[in-house]
Amino acid sequence: MTLGTDRYERIHSLGYDYTRQTMVEVTSCNLCGGQRFITLVHRDRYGFPAKANACLQCGLVFLNPVMTPEAYKEFYASVYRPLVSAYHRRRIDADTIQEEQQVYAQNLAAFLAPSMPANKCSTLLDIGGSTGVVAHYLAKQFGLAATVLDPAPLEIECAQQLGLETIVGLIEDFRPDGRTFNVITLCQTIDHLLDVAATLDMIRRILSPSGIFFVDIVDFRAAYLRNWSIEEAVKIDHPYYLTEATIKAYLIRFGFDYLKKNYASDHLHIRYVCQLGVPRSDYVPSSGSTEMLREVRMVQNTTHDGVV
Repeated sequence: MTLGTDRYERIHSLGYDYTRQTMVEVTSCNLCGGQRFITLVHRDRYGFPAKANACLQCGLVFLNPVMTPEAYKEFYASVYRPLVSAYHRRRIDADTIQEEQQVYAQNLAAFLAPSMPANKCSTLLDIGGSTGVVAHYLAKQFGLAATVLDPAPLEIECAQQLGLETIVGLIEDFRPDGRTFNVITLCQTIDHLLDVAATLDMIRRILSPSGIFFVDIVDFRAAYLRNWSIEEAVKIDHPYYLTEATIKAYLIRFGFDYLKKNYASDHLHIRYVCQLGVPRSDYVPSSGSTEMLREVRMVQNTTHDGVV
């Protein structure tokens, strides 16, 4: 994958030095606890020297090393939106994303409606809720009191203007203090999490017994097949890269039964509506990582992916 000169110059002009960020080494898989990894790529789509590993036991793909929570807080506060703007060559910020979020909210409400609990729901927690557009729409549609949690202060300010309860921060730092929620949404966010296992464990504990949990993933396999490039599917804002097999394993291990699953219209995301079930903490994808790694290698060998 060769990064376009213009794109590289736009990204370089931001002055963000990824190599100077504080990193931590991942020694055990967040999904299965395995400790044998293989490196898939050494550089991400922005041109940063970010390595992505795959667990040889379950197939989970993740950045390793990965930035610390403190480094990611700074990243989301000031770097993330300018970076994706430079990559796509258009302004992407708290103002410009709201129209797209409105469309997403309408589609999500229609997707959730048949699965909403028969008893009246009253509370919603939108994790990674950005400007609050999605939470605000769901709140109006289903009569919910909505709370938005997001690490980007400028986007949280937009949510505050909509009259929503807001919390600035990462979900990994959230302290529910005994609160529970009837509906919890993790919209286009799970790939951004620093600890998927800890987050799903918390969601299980704060979801009311009859509540529903929505999550959608960027399907890593769809992402690398779309551009026939592994590097183009990897980016420093996504510590994790989930597939149908690995998200299924996460949900089963942490006790979520999905009521409904479908492929989003962008052909990239997969959406799940879940309810509480019985955890199976020893579950591992049956095919492990073998099939995915074989396909990854085919893509790399066909395109010489990784040559910059």
